[in-house]
Amino acid sequence: MAHALEMIGNEAQMAYRLSKGVPWHGLGTPVSDDMTPIEMMKAANLDWTVKKVPSFVDHNGEQIPTGQQSLIRESDGKILTNVGGNWNPCQNQQAFEFFNEFVAEGDMIMDTAGSIHDGKMVFAAADVRDGFTVFGGDEVKGYLLFSNPHQYGKCIDVKFVMTRVVCNNTLSMALTEKNQPAVRLSHRNEFDASVVKELLGISHTRIAQFKEAAEFLGSKRYTDEAYIRFLGKVFGTSSQEDKVLSRTAERAFEIVETQPGADFAKGSWWNALNAVTYMADHELGRSADARATSSLFGANARKKLDALDLAVEMAEAS
Repeated sequence: MAHALEMIGNEAQMAYRLSKGVPWHGLGTPVSDDMTPIEMMKAANLDWTVKKVPSFVDHNGEQIPTGQQSLIRESDGKILTNVGGNWNPCQNQQAFEFFNEFVAEGDMIMDTAGSIHDGKMVFAAADVRDGFTVFGGDEVKGYLLFSNPHQYGKCIDVKFVMTRVVCNNTLSMALTEKNQPAVRLSHRNEFDASVVKELLGISHTRIAQFKEAAEFLGSKRYTDEAYIRFLGKVFGTSSQEDKVLSRTAERAFEIVETQPGADFAKGSWWNALNAVTYMADHELGRSADARATSSLFGANARKKLDALDLAVEMAEAS
């Protein structure tokens, strides 16, 4: 099964916390729970830097400047992307140092780190050691995910992610009142960790709000008619009359009461929401890695957050 982890030789550029179990692909370096952020970076083979150099094209044997710059990895000279002169890289060490004080104070545990898409994206995740249990055993845990792209057109992205333990479904949690799922920082500016850290003080509040939403959704039951409308809005329909669900929506309808964890709040809007997150995390996409990438960094992350808003809206109306 395909994965997007960067491979150098036969070694995956990834490290993971062994106490959480081995990843589905079985790759990477297992580490203990007491790793510092920099130790995690080194275990994942991410202790390299990038720099900008002038970009040239060959024309009849003559090197002609393009007016752009290439971003190269200094450890092996690999060109990662072409950028403009005002594009400022965030070094991997800066990304990992972001977690230092939180890990040192015992508020977080480094969970996983790695490089995907041939080094163009470096990520690090930490267990925020906060979460909740609802409906007599449905456990939800919180993580902070930092993605550091070495690629033109991509922003530094920091988000809270809630994970439902029973099925490993993920849902990016809104960090701001404007319902933004992440803090995004442009490479046009120097990376300033303080800008992001200002938002971390609200993490406990956001997790508490998410728990309230989960409990509310679990207390409200859906009808088949309402659930079909919900799936049609989330996944679309296959007819102009909006009466026939798309294949993906049909599949979500099929699994809503058989998915992992369905018995915790059977027949509720909590189950309806988790059918969407289950589809996005486990069935949508060409491969397990494509699903994981989209669910954390791409279109499926936004789809799941929109589904949460819609589920709450429809539960309130029920």
